[in-house]
Amino acid sequence: MNTHEILKVLQEDIHTVIIATTDQKGYPYTCAIDMMLLEDELLYFLTARGKAFYNRLMKQSHIALTGLKGEDTMSSVAISLQGTVKNIGHERLDEIFEKNPYMKEIYPDEISREVLEVFQIDKCQGEYFDLSQKPIYRQSFVVNESLKKSGYYVGEGCIGCKMCYRVCPQKCIDISSKPVVILQDHCLHCGKCQEVCPKQVISRY
Repeated sequence: MNTHEILKVLQEDIHTVIIATTDQKGYPYTCAIDMMLLEDELLYFLTARGKAFYNRLMKQSHIALTGLKGEDTMSSVAISLQGTVKNIGHERLDEIFEKNPYMKEIYPDEISREVLEVFQIDKCQGEYFDLSQKPIYRQSFVVNESLKKSGYYVGEGCIGCKMCYRVCPQKCIDISSKPVVILQDHCLHCGKCQEVCPKQVISRY
């Protein structure tokens, strides 16, 4: 999947996500917010100026969010991202109301909508995680940022003992070469491989 396809799942299929922000003292808060619009690789949502959520966004532009969809744990797809938002005022507000007609029931007229402002997620790094596939599937993505290395990696000094493979719940380690290679698209990030490595050459980034 490319980044746009992942974000389309987040905006259309999941739609309602949990966003985390912090207050001036650094205390975390979460709230449920709908992802209203996706254009290219940019997501948009809105909130009202009188809300505490709005004030936190204006004072601290960094957010983290997670969206989850599925009938149960083993059929679920989760998308998480961390990034920054930008207030764009009333820009794209009409477009958002057209795409999300239920908003007209909440804010029925132009006067009531004056209090709403739109935020754009302009930079982010995230992860798509699908438990319905066997083995599980994960994919990192970025928007307007460089992709940072993350996960567990095997370094030089590996002796090919295969202890990491034996304890890996997804058996997602290629042991055909030395050093062995952890297949990042299927890794749970449980860290068991690092715990058992006799040479301690597995690092987390």
